[in-house]
Amino acid sequence: MKKIFFIIALSVIFSNSFFAQTKTGTQNIFEKKYDYVNDFEKILTPKEVQTLSATLKSCETKTGHKIIIVTTSSISPYTDLSDYSLDLDKYLNGSLKIDASIILVISKQLRQIQIRGLDKLRNKLSDKEVESIVSTFVIPELKKGDYYKGLQEGTDRIIKKLE
Repeated sequence: MKKIFFIIALSVIFSNSFFAQTKTGTQNIFEKKYDYVNDFEKILTPKEVQTLSATLKSCETKTGHKIIIVTTSSISPYTDLSDYSLDLDKYLNGSLKIDASIILVISKQLRQIQIRGLDKLRNKLSDKEVESIVSTFVIPELKKGDYYKGLQEGTDRIIKKLE
Protein backbone atom coordinates (compact mmCIF):
# COMPACT_ATOMS: atom_id res chain seq x y z
CA MET A 1 0.00 0.00 0.00
CA LYS A 2 2.86 2.38 0.84
CA LYS A 3 4.49 1.54 -2.51
CA ILE A 4 1.33 2.39 -4.43
CA PHE A 5 0.89 5.66 -2.53
CA PHE A 6 4.56 6.53 -3.15
CA ILE A 7 4.27 5.79 -6.90
CA ILE A 8 1.06 7.83 -7.22
CA ALA A 9 2.61 10.74 -5.31
CA LEU A 10 5.70 10.72 -7.54
CA SER A 11 3.64 10.55 -10.72
CA VAL A 12 1.51 13.52 -9.61
CA ILE A 13 4.58 15.58 -8.75
CA PHE A 14 6.40 14.81 -12.00
CA SER A 15 3.34 15.14 -14.21
CA ASN A 16 2.96 18.77 -13.09
CA SER A 17 6.41 19.58 -14.38
CA PHE A 18 5.70 17.85 -17.70
CA PHE A 19 2.35 19.53 -18.31
CA ALA A 20 3.03 22.92 -16.76
CA GLN A 21 2.90 25.83 -19.17
CA THR A 22 6.34 27.24 -19.65
CA LYS A 23 7.53 29.89 -22.03
CA THR A 24 9.21 28.60 -25.11
CA GLY A 25 12.03 30.28 -26.96
CA THR A 26 9.67 31.72 -29.56
CA GLN A 27 7.41 33.25 -26.91
CA ASN A 28 10.13 35.21 -25.15
CA ILE A 29 12.55 35.91 -28.02
CA PHE A 30 10.93 39.32 -28.53
CA GLU A 31 10.58 40.26 -24.85
CA LYS A 32 12.83 43.30 -24.90
CA LYS A 33 12.35 47.03 -24.60
CA TYR A 34 11.56 48.58 -27.98
CA ASP A 35 12.08 52.16 -29.11
CA TYR A 36 12.41 53.81 -32.52
CA VAL A 37 15.87 52.27 -33.07
CA ASN A 38 16.69 48.91 -31.47
CA ASP A 39 20.31 48.07 -32.22
CA PHE A 40 20.50 44.58 -30.71
CA GLU A 41 23.32 43.68 -33.12
CA LYS A 42 25.39 46.70 -32.02
CA ILE A 43 26.21 47.88 -35.54
CA LEU A 44 25.51 51.56 -34.82
CA THR A 45 27.21 54.02 -32.50
CA PRO A 46 25.17 55.58 -29.68
CA LYS A 47 25.24 58.91 -31.56
CA GLU A 48 23.91 57.24 -34.73
CA VAL A 49 21.11 55.57 -32.74
CA GLN A 50 20.23 58.93 -31.20
CA THR A 51 20.18 60.70 -34.59
CA LEU A 52 18.08 57.99 -36.27
CA SER A 53 15.68 57.96 -33.30
CA ALA A 54 15.22 61.72 -33.53
CA THR A 55 14.48 61.42 -37.26
CA LEU A 56 11.92 58.65 -36.71
CA LYS A 57 10.27 60.46 -33.80
CA SER A 58 9.96 63.58 -35.96
CA CYS A 59 8.42 61.44 -38.72
CA GLU A 60 5.80 60.10 -36.33
CA THR A 61 4.96 63.61 -35.16
CA LYS A 62 4.63 64.96 -38.73
CA THR A 63 2.95 62.05 -40.48
CA GLY A 64 1.39 59.98 -37.71
CA HIS A 65 3.29 56.94 -38.99
CA LYS A 66 5.71 55.18 -36.66
CA ILE A 67 8.82 53.56 -38.12
CA ILE A 68 10.81 51.13 -35.99
CA ILE A 69 14.28 49.83 -36.86
CA VAL A 70 15.50 46.55 -35.35
CA THR A 71 18.96 45.09 -35.88
CA THR A 72 19.56 41.51 -34.83
CA SER A 73 22.42 39.05 -35.19
CA SER A 74 20.23 36.00 -34.61
CA ILE A 75 16.71 35.04 -35.58
CA SER A 76 16.83 31.71 -33.77
CA PRO A 77 14.61 29.67 -33.45
CA TYR A 78 13.40 31.08 -36.79
CA THR A 79 15.09 30.11 -40.04
CA ASP A 80 13.66 32.92 -42.16
CA LEU A 81 13.90 36.67 -41.54
CA SER A 82 10.47 37.14 -43.09
CA ASP A 83 8.83 34.86 -40.48
CA TYR A 84 10.86 36.51 -37.70
CA SER A 85 9.80 40.02 -38.73
CA LEU A 86 6.16 38.98 -39.17
CA ASP A 87 6.03 37.56 -35.63
CA LEU A 88 7.91 40.61 -34.30
CA ASP A 89 5.26 42.84 -35.90
CA LYS A 90 2.50 40.75 -34.30
CA TYR A 91 4.28 40.88 -30.92
CA LEU A 92 4.74 44.66 -31.02
CA ASN A 93 1.11 45.23 -31.99
CA GLY A 94 -0.41 42.57 -29.73
CA SER A 95 1.68 42.37 -26.58
CA LEU A 96 3.25 45.83 -26.38
CA LYS A 97 0.44 47.76 -28.11
CA ILE A 98 3.02 49.48 -30.32
CA ASP A 99 1.31 50.25 -33.61
CA ALA A 100 4.24 50.60 -35.97
CA SER A 101 3.39 51.56 -39.52
CA ILE A 102 6.72 50.19 -40.74
CA ILE A 103 9.18 47.80 -39.11
CA LEU A 104 12.59 47.58 -40.72
CA VAL A 105 14.52 44.49 -39.58
CA ILE A 106 18.15 44.15 -40.58
CA SER A 107 20.79 41.56 -39.80
CA LYS A 108 24.41 42.27 -40.66
CA GLN A 109 25.43 38.75 -39.71
CA LEU A 110 22.75 37.12 -41.87
CA ARG A 111 23.14 39.76 -44.61
CA GLN A 112 19.38 40.22 -44.86
CA ILE A 113 16.86 43.04 -44.62
CA GLN A 114 13.08 42.84 -44.26
CA ILE A 115 10.43 45.57 -44.16
CA ARG A 116 7.01 44.87 -42.61
CA GLY A 117 3.77 46.71 -42.03
CA LEU A 118 3.31 48.30 -45.42
CA ASP A 119 -0.28 47.08 -45.78
CA LYS A 120 -1.53 50.15 -43.90
CA LEU A 121 0.33 52.50 -46.26
CA ARG A 122 -0.46 51.13 -49.73
CA ASN A 123 -2.00 54.44 -50.81
CA LYS A 124 1.23 56.32 -50.02
CA LEU A 125 3.96 53.72 -50.49
CA SER A 126 3.83 50.67 -52.76
CA ASP A 127 5.93 47.53 -52.48
CA LYS A 128 7.65 48.50 -55.72
CA GLU A 129 8.61 51.93 -54.30
CA VAL A 130 9.98 50.35 -51.12
CA GLU A 131 11.93 47.80 -53.15
CA SER A 132 13.36 50.63 -55.24
CA ILE A 133 14.36 52.62 -52.14
CA VAL A 134 16.03 49.60 -50.55
CA SER A 135 17.90 48.52 -53.68
CA THR A 136 18.94 52.06 -54.68
CA PHE A 137 19.77 53.71 -51.36
CA VAL A 138 20.05 51.12 -48.58
CA ILE A 139 21.78 48.06 -50.02
CA PRO A 140 24.69 49.93 -51.70
CA GLU A 141 25.59 51.52 -48.35
CA LEU A 142 25.20 48.22 -46.49
CA LYS A 143 27.59 46.59 -48.97
CA LYS A 144 30.12 49.33 -48.18
CA GLY A 145 29.69 48.58 -44.48
CA ASP A 146 28.06 51.93 -43.72
CA TYR A 147 24.94 50.69 -41.96
CA TYR A 148 24.07 54.07 -40.50
CA LYS A 149 24.14 55.84 -43.87
CA GLY A 150 22.08 53.08 -45.48
CA LEU A 151 19.44 53.22 -42.75
CA GLN A 152 19.42 57.03 -42.70
CA GLU A 153 19.06 57.35 -46.48
CA GLY A 154 16.42 54.63 -46.62
CA THR A 155 14.31 56.08 -43.83
CA ASP A 156 14.67 59.60 -45.26
CA ARG A 157 13.30 58.41 -48.62
CA ILE A 158 10.45 56.51 -46.96
CA ILE A 159 9.57 59.54 -44.82
CA LYS A 160 9.46 61.78 -47.92
CA LYS A 161 6.96 59.37 -49.50
CA LEU A 162 4.82 59.42 -46.34
CA GLU A 163 4.63 63.23 -46.14
